[in-house]
Amino acid sequence: MNGPELSARPAPAAETTAWRILDGDGLELRQVETRVDNFDGHWLVQTRDVDFPESLRGVTQRCAQVKSLWWKKLDRDERGKQAPQWVEGEKVSERFVALEHGARYWIDFNSGYSQGIFLDQRLNRQWVRERCNEGDRVLNTFAYTGAFSIVAALGGAVTTTLDLSNPYLNWSRDNFAANDLDAESHYFCRGDAMEWLGRFAKQGRTFQGVVLDPPSFSRTPKGKAFSVARDYADLAKLAARVIEPGGWLLACCNHHELSAKDFSDQVAEGLQRARRSIGELTLAPMPPEFAADEYLKSCRVVVG
Repeated sequence: MNGPELSARPAPAAETTAWRILDGDGLELRQVETRVDNFDGHWLVQTRDVDFPESLRGVTQRCAQVKSLWWKKLDRDERGKQAPQWVEGEKVSERFVALEHGARYWIDFNSGYSQGIFLDQRLNRQWVRERCNEGDRVLNTFAYTGAFSIVAALGGAVTTTLDLSNPYLNWSRDNFAANDLDAESHYFCRGDAMEWLGRFAKQGRTFQGVVLDPPSFSRTPKGKAFSVARDYADLAKLAARVIEPGGWLLACCNHHELSAKDFSDQVAEGLQRARRSIGELTLAPMPPEFAADEYLKSCRVVVG
């Protein structure tokens, strides 16, 4: 990239075209809480409480690798609810594919909550793929567009993808097709994760691995409220009941007000309430490019 004021991070891995790319110290971008993510050459600028940083304008002319520039404001939990606004360069009107460690994901700049993949979960997705063996059964709850299901399936697992939203489940199926994976060989469930976990336990259905990545706050169609700060131990307890001995749990939360210790304590409490032993519990770091704020907490647990 031209211009001494910009420092763009290189791709963190081979066959990866989606990652947090810009470290804006020279532009004092961090002081105004600005992040820039790269999705296959389309840059998404995200700010909180400030407008678009004019110092970034013109980057599509200064750098041939930047196809377009977009902007949206973040909410307090780092994830903007509105679709990005086009600033300059190519106007992307249709979804496109981006890569992470060779896995393919559909990206949509016309969606609001996220563009199709949470880049801060890159290391956790890599960990899940490495944990999976041929024929393993993996449950991905609060699945959104099914990114964890994709890496588990690429690792050989038979996945169950669970989300409240039919459009997101369909997006998940499209991601399976993008990776030449037969969605018909996997399972997709619509509904409340806690209800499904209870149902699986009653049915005696178990999994070698379970992914929990709920929103900080949510409300089921029946009106029941869920808060990670208050209810995560209940969720971990339900998940522990469907994990086979020696299996694993990836428990995540995205909540500024909950410390990593308090979060891991909730996860451990849930497993203890389910009368399951903890073979290993590791607090996993965020990817190094997410250095400004440790908002994402992740526990990787081996369950006895």
